[in-house]
Amino acid sequence: MNRWVKGLTSRWTTVMPVLAVVLLLFTWGRELPGAVVAVAVVVLAAAVLAAVHHAEVVAHRVGEPFGSLVLAVAVTIIEVALIVTLMIDGGPETASLARDTVFAAVMITCNGILGLSLLVGSLRHGTAVFNPEGAGAALATVATLAGLTLVLPTFTTSKPGPEFSAVQLTFAAVTSLILYGLFVATQTVRHRDYFLPVQKLGRQGMPVTKVEDEDEHADAPSNRTALISLGLLGLALVGVVGLAKGVSPAIESGVSAAGLPHAVVGVIIALLVLLPETIAAVRAAQRNRVQTSVNLALGSAMASIGLSIPAVAIASFWLSGPLVLGLGNTHMVLLALTVMVGALTVRPGRATPLQGGVHLVILAAYLELALNP
Repeated sequence: MNRWVKGLTSRWTTVMPVLAVVLLLFTWGRELPGAVVAVAVVVLAAAVLAAVHHAEVVAHRVGEPFGSLVLAVAVTIIEVALIVTLMIDGGPETASLARDTVFAAVMITCNGILGLSLLVGSLRHGTAVFNPEGAGAALATVATLAGLTLVLPTFTTSKPGPEFSAVQLTFAAVTSLILYGLFVATQTVRHRDYFLPVQKLGRQGMPVTKVEDEDEHADAPSNRTALISLGLLGLALVGVVGLAKGVSPAIESGVSAAGLPHAVVGVIIALLVLLPETIAAVRAAQRNRVQTSVNLALGSAMASIGLSIPAVAIASFWLSGPLVLGLGNTHMVLLALTVMVGALTVRPGRATPLQGGVHLVILAAYLELALNP
């Protein structure tokens, strides 16, 4: 029976990414009727679950923190492609799309994914334990990237409005890539131990890097299996983001019919795109691997800024119209609150349900203000 269930799981996780890409090819660039939109949403959800499965296979093969990095970078690269595509197709109305999508990703990852993981981990295991050195370094990098690319444009004077001049945009793009590259080198080479899962508290309540669970004792998948899963992960993510773009006109129509701000479209698409990372992070927290969840949450926020801004900067040279990056006052307050609360959360290296709840409340405030600015 177990073998049959395992075989069934293997088959559907192989079929769904391919089906998502096939459906994407048949629907790309076309106006979709309601029935096709419904089918696309179902296939999109199945592709999300398949992506999580294949990400976990790859992560088990390469180990932490490489597993979290693979999923975060893969999702972000395709998210960047989605942003640029929508900006090319959307005209002047998409001037603030990059800002809205990147900020939505930061709020969802730093408050939603992180808060939900801390809440699940602490409720299940008493205390959610992680490495403060790694989490603190990641949060500092996210805060710097967000400040340089999303806050400063509001206060610069070279161009009217919350925009960068060409020189300023180039500087922001280059520094974003440099910071992201430095962080990846720190995470994977020089201080990899700062980003490994921890499961117990040592002296004075500080976390100790030691993992002992079923994943550690299970045999790692072969290179062939990991490569197949990596390819299927890419297909699944292409399908997820592409189908999200396909259903976005229906989402836009629904948002307009409901009289909601256009920025809500970016929030909904960001929620769809980040579903694989959310599910993977929560499942890691359930297994008492909260550091993996933290790596996913903060790593995704960092990749979203560090890769999106350079890509948008390059695209802006042939796109007509302004590129609005600066946040408004309300969003700057939410970003500042996120950074301050995040610093207090990661500093001890352990969290209770309270910290998880606080981050989720900040996310709820962001979503409520997106609906009622």
